[in-house]
Amino acid sequence: MSSHKILIIEDIASLSIAYAGHLETAGFHCVIVDNLADANIELGREDSGFSAVLLDLQLPDGNGLDWLENNGAILSEVSVIVATADGSINRAIDAMRLGAYDFMVKPLSPTRLVTVMKGAVEVTKSVRTDEDKAPETGSGANDFAGFIGASPPMQEVYRQIKNVANSKATVFITGESGTGKEVCADAIHKAGPRAKKPFVAINCGAIPEDLLESELFGHLKGSFTGAITDRVGAVQAAHGGTLFLDEICEMQLKLQVKLLRFLQTGTVQRVGATQAEDVDVRIICATNRNPAREVEQGRFREDLYYRLAVVPIGLPPLRERGSDITLIANSFLMRFAEEEGKKFLPLSASLAESFERHNWPGNVRELQNLMRRAAVMFPGPHLDSSLLPEFVDQTAPVPERPSLAPEPAIARAASIDPEPFDGLSKLDGMTLDQIEQLVVERAVRRCDGSLTKAARQLGVSPSTLYRKREKWDMAASEA
Repeated sequence: MSSHKILIIEDIASLSIAYAGHLETAGFHCVIVDNLADANIELGREDSGFSAVLLDLQLPDGNGLDWLENNGAILSEVSVIVATADGSINRAIDAMRLGAYDFMVKPLSPTRLVTVMKGAVEVTKSVRTDEDKAPETGSGANDFAGFIGASPPMQEVYRQIKNVANSKATVFITGESGTGKEVCADAIHKAGPRAKKPFVAINCGAIPEDLLESELFGHLKGSFTGAITDRVGAVQAAHGGTLFLDEICEMQLKLQVKLLRFLQTGTVQRVGATQAEDVDVRIICATNRNPAREVEQGRFREDLYYRLAVVPIGLPPLRERGSDITLIANSFLMRFAEEEGKKFLPLSASLAESFERHNWPGNVRELQNLMRRAAVMFPGPHLDSSLLPEFVDQTAPVPERPSLAPEPAIARAASIDPEPFDGLSKLDGMTLDQIEQLVVERAVRRCDGSLTKAARQLGVSPSTLYRKREKWDMAASEA
């Protein structure tokens, strides 16, 4: 019999009893409360020892989302699974942004309830037995989980990786080509409880459309021409671990539907199969496009976008990382010099200045290729400006940085007044709600699409902005 205790916070007795029955049959010990006050009492006991919490969002004495926001210490010690009705899925996603492990839509499937609870318990166990479980910081203060650099934009990325590592929430990484999106995904995987399980990466833009479904979900022998044997797809290959879907915006709409169904059900059906199979996998995806624009132009499903973008992480382009450029260049130079059997000195001050003025349209990948070429072509130990003939023209336009925002609701607010604000007269004829949308949209744009940063600037919590966005979405859909 398992010693894991589960706290069920649900005010409908028939539901809480049913949940407890399913979980206790699977070997868990359950404690039931029907309000947040009693939940605080149970969690506050010295010997509480809860391994997970199943939380309803609508409770007699408060809102489960507000409770999570005001009790961050709970999320750092115990995995929380949110149970939600269809109408409050956006709020459940807000809960995952706050750090909840997962959410389930009522009525809860007994099998899925037990599967998700087992995963949540393992996360709690991992956190308690290894308090230092976090991305390794590498050999120096400027290294972090495969990244090099200590600039403010990267410090924010490192913070987000740490915050999301132990959750099962889907992560949507955006950034220009060459900024390190797969490095970021791998860092999240290695920092969490799935680190010893598979990390499977699929580039959705590199696989032909007619083969991508089979690559993702697998197939049975004879299900199509060329299927000469049964094959497990990437989703099942990543069971227990992480599936990284790179260039997700390249995926065709009809396959997006199947991916959405997998995310909703946690089951996968191989091509040619008649039965679905349960899979436990965390999804991290990435794109170098602007996904909100892809949604607006009908190339990416809005429901899939919101399902994937539970936790957005935007990687800054190299040109915005200041002195990180020199750190990365020297790191590459020393590594490639060792491979070539040569010795090089770090970049001179003048050369480093030229590096930091360059636009780097290819980002870290461009810099990596340049330093490899330098290690091959120069005898050492010095590099000079002849390495950089293409740096002469500093007037090249800076490519647009992809971001997750403006999201649809925020983008609509931009149509109120896209011009710079130049006085109170601009507000004449606008409702208070329109003014609020305008202020929020401007803050989000200033923060490169980060709702978390925008919330900090506006002096409100991120969940407040998420709830306002939900309200604006509903109003727009009814208009």
